[in-house]
Amino acid sequence: MVVKQSCNMPGEDVVSVKMQMNLEEYREFICGWGAALINITATFPINKAMFRQQLHGISGFKAVTQLQKEGLGNLYRGVVPPLMQKTTSLSLMFGMYHKFQHMLMDQCPTWSKTSVQATAAMLAGMTEATLSPFERVQTLMQDRTYHKRFTNTPHAMYELRTYGLREYYRGLTPILMRNGPSNVMFFLGRDFLHDLVPLGESPTERFLKHFISGAVLGAFISTFFYPLNVVKTRMQSKLGGEYLGVWRTFLVVLEERGYSVRKLFRGYHLNYTRSFLSWGIINASYEYLMKHLFRKSELS
Repeated sequence: MVVKQSCNMPGEDVVSVKMQMNLEEYREFICGWGAALINITATFPINKAMFRQQLHGISGFKAVTQLQKEGLGNLYRGVVPPLMQKTTSLSLMFGMYHKFQHMLMDQCPTWSKTSVQATAAMLAGMTEATLSPFERVQTLMQDRTYHKRFTNTPHAMYELRTYGLREYYRGLTPILMRNGPSNVMFFLGRDFLHDLVPLGESPTERFLKHFISGAVLGAFISTFFYPLNVVKTRMQSKLGGEYLGVWRTFLVVLEERGYSVRKLFRGYHLNYTRSFLSWGIINASYEYLMKHLFRKSELS
């Protein structure tokens, strides 16, 4: 009988273990990145139609008609900024949330679990806001006003330099107002729903429950912050010139829409649908990747 011996050297085993340990340390970052990649690829066309409604206050039918007339070649125009921004953003969202949790548990041992989670979520949201230049460029690339002005994403990013560093961060205030509170609502709400509804045993049942909990939370949170996103979109669609604050921009948009709150929410149906699908995919994909790529952490 021939006994097969492993060809691995002892040093290779040590390196493999160290690499695995390093990956384990960043598992939330990696799985957040992967979940965002899956989501953006699937939902970008819906998001682009919703953007047109937010910017121009038009119906969903008109927004879809615009995209059809512009052709398939322009459908994914502007996908690079959200792809870069969302993959990095969700990587930071999930990764920094867990990092801040560990830090706060060590530094503030008397804090309650809810206080630690809420503070960690808020800090993670503020960290995400450093990526606002990607949202800024995405807005310019999706607005047909600039189709002939900017050739592609790197071109738009390069051209903004002529307006100064501040131009990259136009719309930062509403992003900060949105990111922190929405993170708190998502993470606390997710834990609440997980405790409320048992996950079940079968992989399909677990996937569906993760999808539904993420979808419901995402749809609710995005609708709650929808007017703020309308203001952010209007602020970021302006290139150069005077910087209008959140409140002044809100008043301008409200006046343009005849002081109608209903028109301020124009496009929310599409936004609700997109967020329901998007956050369902994100939450289910994140949990799937965590389960199959890494062992679950005690905080997951």
